[in-house]
Amino acid sequence: MKEIARIFQALSDPTRLRIMLLLGRRELCVCELMYVLGMEQSRVSHHMRVLRDAGIVEDIREGRWIVYRVPNGARGLVDGLFAGALRERIETTPEAAGDTARLQEDLRGRVRAARSSEDKR
Repeated sequence: MKEIARIFQALSDPTRLRIMLLLGRRELCVCELMYVLGMEQSRVSHHMRVLRDAGIVEDIREGRWIVYRVPNGARGLVDGLFAGALRERIETTPEAAGDTARLQEDLRGRVRAARSSEDKR
């Protein structure tokens, strides 16, 4: 029961709901989440830590990038929680609609490439 309560507690924050909707679509690194959400790295990292601790997000290393995704073991649970009328209601909020628009841009080409260029300077 405590594990279930921890998941619901993690999802009780609007920003974490937005993150879960984004990660339901694709894997994202912190810099991409920063871009889409319009937040500082420290705030995004805090939210990711809460979601990781709840077991509904995991991080993996892809070269020099840490990428976040919904783990296979939690995919069914997350998909079930974000289904039907609840998903529709969340996705039609102005925040989620804006997130979707920014996500549809070529983030990997724009955000990660920009970070790599900045790191080389």
